[in-house]
Order: sequence, then structure tokens, then C-alpha cells
Amino acid sequence: MNSKATHTQLIKTEAKRLGFLSCGISRTEFLEEEAPRLEKWLNKNMHGQMSYMENHFDKRLDPTKLVEGSKSVISLLLNYFPSEGQKDPNAPKISKYAYGTDYHFVIKDKLKQLLQFIQDTIGEVHGRAFVDSAPVLDKAWAAKSGLGWIGKNSNLITQKVGSFYFIAELIVDLELEYDTPVTDHCGSCTACIDACPTQAIVDPYVVDGSKCISYFTIELKEEIPNDVKGQFDNWMFGCDICQDVCPWNRFSKPHNEPLFNPNPELLEMTKKDWEEITQEVFSKVFQKSAVKRTKFSGLSRNIQFLK
Repeated sequence: MNSKATHTQLIKTEAKRLGFLSCGISRTEFLEEEAPRLEKWLNKNMHGQMSYMENHFDKRLDPTKLVEGSKSVISLLLNYFPSEGQKDPNAPKISKYAYGTDYHFVIKDKLKQLLQFIQDTIGEVHGRAFVDSAPVLDKAWAAKSGLGWIGKNSNLITQKVGSFYFIAELIVDLELEYDTPVTDHCGSCTACIDACPTQAIVDPYVVDGSKCISYFTIELKEEIPNDVKGQFDNWMFGCDICQDVCPWNRFSKPHNEPLFNPNPELLEMTKKDWEEITQEVFSKVFQKSAVKRTKFSGLSRNIQFLK
């Protein structure tokens, strides 16, 4: 085995040991296909008030602008599919990804360990870890690395495990063996498009972010517009509809990351409990959760909007 192959194998084995679902690697290069798509999406204002999407356009498309001299993008998936859900069928719903500890902390820690392993085992390698908080097109890199295809709901989908996982990257200045993309297996299925209550999937493979329930319940800081009242299907934080109806998600298996286990109180809360939630309960239940992003005032606004 040459050193590229040996290094690649070492990294993939360690990624698995750290609990990642899968690991794919691609060469750092300008994302030519994504450039016009991203530009068109921004020009059509599909990012709504997520103004940060307009920043660092060149960095989003060229990882060498994020990590000088970088050669490889190591893409990683981490499963978050829970073994159980909220008990009360009438309770306002929370997206599954936010049940446990905020994924940014969990994954950042694993990525740091992986980078440290690379440096300890292979030598002087420079790189940076990215978890959905920097201008990196996660899904594009994961698809390029053969970890799945981007579906009609714009999520990365994998035949064996569906789409309930986080995507993260290490961008490093080390040459490795590169994976190849897989084919699209959405076929003629339109389950996600048909099921979206706010018609956010405006075309196959194109999601208008400003129409998405996740956008209204997490990103939008002002009052939710009245013209979407009654369309949220009881979602108070995020939305899983387009994933729940995706046929590939029948292959989802529960995660084995203890930090993603929910606060038991969260699953037990009834509709009444949510409607009467106090700042104290919010702080306790969501102490380390991604739900803190919307703050108590934001979650209360969302719950009131569902009434």
C-alpha cells in the first residue's frame, strides 16, 4: 500500500472508532457546479433573513480559501436518529436533531480528536474542523465524497441509513485517496414535495429556505407571518416532515451516542406542559440543547403561534 492509501485507511478506521457513521474524502477544489446554483438561490432571496448566507461566497465554494494549502476534504456523518420520540401525540413537536446535547459541541470534540490522531500518527498536518458554523457547503462535499446523494428535499440521503445524521468536515493539507460520488436514488418519488405543508420545496432539489418551517421556528427573529398560520403541523422547533416521509428513512437505526439522548422530561412533556412552560423549565430541559438558539422567548412565540 502506498502512503496515501495507508493514511486514508488509518483516518477512516479512526473515524469509525470515534463513532462516526461513515467517512468519505474528496480533493479540495472549486465547486464549479454549486457556484451558479448558490448564486441563483441567493438572488431569488430563498435565504430570507439568513443574511449570513450572503457572506463569504468565495469561501463557500473554495476550501483552499478557508485552509491555505489544503488538499483534502474529509467528510463525516454522525447519526442522531433517536430510539424513542415525544410521548404525547398532541404535544408541539421538536426536530429529532435537537433532542440531546447541542451537536456542535459533540461533533467538534470528535473532530478535534480525529485531527489530533492524524497529527500524532501521520505527522505535521494542518487542518480545521467544521460543523455547520462556517461557510462550508457540507452536503455538496459529502455527496462529492460518496457518502450519499442530495435528494429532492435538498438533504443528503444514503441508501443504507436514510438522512437522519449530521455532516461535518476536516479540511487538511494532506493528500489522500479520494472517493467518488454515488448515483441519485430518488427516482420518480415526490413524497417530500407532496408532504411539505408550506410548499417550501419549490422544485425538485430546490428548497426555498424562507418558506421552511425550520426557518420560521428557528431563524426568523420577528413575528411569524399570519399567512402561514395553521400550516406548521404542530412543529415548534425545526421540522422533520420531508425526512419522516422519505422512503429511505425506513432504514434509519437508533444512534449510539449517549450525549444525543434527550432529557427524559422533554419526551414526557404534554401539550399542556409546553403551553405553560416557564423560563426555569426551559433552562433545565434545554440546558445543553440546540433549542437554546431560539431562546425562551422564541420557543414561547412558536408555541403560541400553533394555538
